[in-house]
Amino acid sequence: MSSNSFSKELQELVAAVYKESSEVEVPSSERCGDILLQIETLTNVTAKTSSQSKKVKNRITIAVLESTQIGQTLGKCKKAIKRHRRSADTMLSQENNPSSKNEWEEAFNKCESILTSWKQTAKLEADDQAKKKRAKLQNEQLKILNEKGRPTSVPSLHARLKKQKKEIYKDPPVLPPPKIVIFTTDAPKADRCKNSGELIFSADDKNDCEVLKAFRPNLSPAQILQGGAFGGTYYRSITSAVTNESYPASQVLATSLEPEWIKNLNPKLHLTSQTYRPAVNKYKAKCGGSLGMWESSGWISDVDPYGWFQWYCRFYSGRRCSDDERQIGRWSKIAGPKGRFLSQLCNKCLKANKKAGDTSVSPVIRQTLWHWGLVLTEGLLKRHQKRISSR
Repeated sequence: MSSNSFSKELQELVAAVYKESSEVEVPSSERCGDILLQIETLTNVTAKTSSQSKKVKNRITIAVLESTQIGQTLGKCKKAIKRHRRSADTMLSQENNPSSKNEWEEAFNKCESILTSWKQTAKLEADDQAKKKRAKLQNEQLKILNEKGRPTSVPSLHARLKKQKKEIYKDPPVLPPPKIVIFTTDAPKADRCKNSGELIFSADDKNDCEVLKAFRPNLSPAQILQGGAFGGTYYRSITSAVTNESYPASQVLATSLEPEWIKNLNPKLHLTSQTYRPAVNKYKAKCGGSLGMWESSGWISDVDPYGWFQWYCRFYSGRRCSDDERQIGRWSKIAGPKGRFLSQLCNKCLKANKKAGDTSVSPVIRQTLWHWGLVLTEGLLKRHQKRISSR
């Protein structure tokens, strides 16, 4: 029997018992009982068969119940049969004839049993569907968590950060920059201005020249590391939420730094420590945010999963990429002529009437600027003073 034939036959039987119990002038308890028995037999047989083979189509399902409305119709039959049972009970007291009441009692019980069975079947199917839906969702989440490369959505980045037990500073997190394109790895090395000590980076392209013109750090990566930075933890082994890959410290050191930059440094203390030690830092101060903070803020790209300083190391070595303008823009907002941290440190020195090199003035800000390739000089302090005086 096809699924459609099954539904049609079942619907006809339910309609027949409804007609017999509700619409005929003299309802027959015997006729109602016979039809209910046919319904019970039909549904019980198909239910048993369907448990043996998932391919059987002739069975009670939520779809059958919703499309035929047989549950509601049979519910109305139950109410009608209940009324007939009460009437039979009255007649029993008057005529002392128990057979009529007993037949309606049996029909009522049969009707109730069928409805209970259908409800249980529908609940089992609903539970099974919910279970499959949860399993599908879990599989999708697992796929997202295991997928390599840039996250494809905010929820996927959030799931990675949560799985890696990182700080979610921005919630919802911000997706990382678009896929980065590497242009070259052998751009000219930086020149150092004799007067200011600033590093000057050149480029052939005019547009690149304008971008590089604003980038004037005065510390090289070697100076930053040799002086003491990041509490000795910057190039520790990490798992990136941006790429969903793990990076061993030894591999990252080999691909990010030139050997002479870290000559005489103890890697486990100055570069790859899992413990942040302020004593390692140039100004003995702790500063900076967590990797999770940077990743959830959308600051980390897929080519430089450690952040700005890794970008700077590779940029200094001659790499040029599509992320340079963004990273230089970040530097400008922090350590450029109008950068907030440089401005704050200059204002503090001027207010306290201290020289640029007086390390008693805000060692935390000094250490932050050190990480961004800048140490405050008298020239920078005078430039700032001139700028704010001309307002």
